[in-house]
Amino acid sequence: MKMLKPFNEERPWGGFREFVENEKDTVKILFVKKGESFSLQRHHYRDEFWRVLSGDPDITIGERVISAKPGDEFEIPPETNHRVSALNNDVEILEIARGKFDEGDIIRVEDKYGRT
Repeated sequence: MKMLKPFNEERPWGGFREFVENEKDTVKILFVKKGESFSLQRHHYRDEFWRVLSGDPDITIGERVISAKPGDEFEIPPETNHRVSALNNDVEILEIARGKFDEGDIIRVEDKYGRT
């Protein structure tokens, strides 16, 4: 699976930001409520691109925990543990999943809601 980095292109009228091109993808806006986080998880068959739209989340990717802010962007390769935690405020994340998308392809490593 080829991972593409988002890029900017300038035009006389302004420009654009391209996230994917000619790929099978799924686009979501993730909403994480203040004080919540989703499970520490990974996927076999897809990679994900995240862009923080609002809030100040802690982003876990692999062994790293990053204090993020709006505008920060992250690439999550397949088989990499990841999580969003909204400790201080509500958080919105743009997620673009590339590859075979299936909600059943979630391997939960930790989950405070008791899901497996």
